[in-house]
Amino acid sequence: MRALEFGWYLPTHGDTTAIGNPDASVDTSKGMLLNIIRSAEESGFEYILIPVTPTCWEAYVAGAYLVGQTRTIRPLIAARPGYINPVLLAKMISTFDQLTEGRIAINLIAGQNEAEIRSDGITYAKEDRYALMDEEVDIMKALWTAKGPLDHSGRFHTLKGATIVPGIYQKPYPPFYLGGGSEEAAALSAKHSDVHLFWGDTPERIAQNIAHIRNLADAHGRRDAIGFGMRLQIICRETEAEAWSAARALVVAGSDRGRDRIRRDTANSAANRRVQELASQAEMIGPALWTGVSRVRAGAGIAVVGNPEQCAAQLQEFIDAGCHSFCLSGYLHDQEARRFKALVRPLLAARNADRMAA
Repeated sequence: MRALEFGWYLPTHGDTTAIGNPDASVDTSKGMLLNIIRSAEESGFEYILIPVTPTCWEAYVAGAYLVGQTRTIRPLIAARPGYINPVLLAKMISTFDQLTEGRIAINLIAGQNEAEIRSDGITYAKEDRYALMDEEVDIMKALWTAKGPLDHSGRFHTLKGATIVPGIYQKPYPPFYLGGGSEEAAALSAKHSDVHLFWGDTPERIAQNIAHIRNLADAHGRRDAIGFGMRLQIICRETEAEAWSAARALVVAGSDRGRDRIRRDTANSAANRRVQELASQAEMIGPALWTGVSRVRAGAGIAVVGNPEQCAAQLQEFIDAGCHSFCLSGYLHDQEARRFKALVRPLLAARNADRMAA
């Protein structure tokens, strides 16, 4: 049984207490980012997800700076198909890995917003992006484990005698994470991922999805090699009333026009479609599982809301369904990370004493 691990989120696009309200926003700054990553590290989070949308600061540069200002937390940074030549990307990651003695993990992202992807100059269709990502991960893994120069002849890349220096620090290579709801994402995760991160859904549906991806991984001899986790928001306060007051304030600036834009911009993303489907069906999809944030932001908008016992019990349902990794976020991000440490983590530790880090 895998040890439980917890990750946090670094909002390099800015923070807020009311999504969509400029007066409630906190602009991105070096000080803000340092405060959040240090709060996450001091709160016991093992890794921190650094986003890569066009509104965000560049993730590898930000991660390299911030990891030098911290001691243990591990950045989770995207490898996106077509953005960086895989030989160069493998060298960037191995350099990062050596300089930090293993403090990097890789997030596989094919992209959820077609307009943003085109604005970045990427012209591959979604199915081609998954095929390209598969080939590029194959190349990186081969480079990190090769005993000599590498030749490769594939659909997208041809290499003759490729080598990288330095070699990778984490053996055989850093852990790979992938979040996605499509069959292409499931197939790629089954082949390559150490952790498949689901976006919010019912624990029953998550258990079904875990079984499906395990069966796909079996074809690669990886049935027991792949792990599973959840990408969730969390809004925890000492009382249920306080938690719901914060939750309602977070989405008060939402509008039907904004939600229509989210649906339109992410229509090609199976994970986003599922989240929006859940939000259309009900405000609550579990005892403390709220769809409200997904009405005002794209991506992983399902939130765990409540007092400490309610939040811990809801997370425990996902643990019992087969998840061991939790990539969480909450507003404001430094404050919510510290609340998780004080209010929720001790309850989870008591329930899972043999699986929790000290």
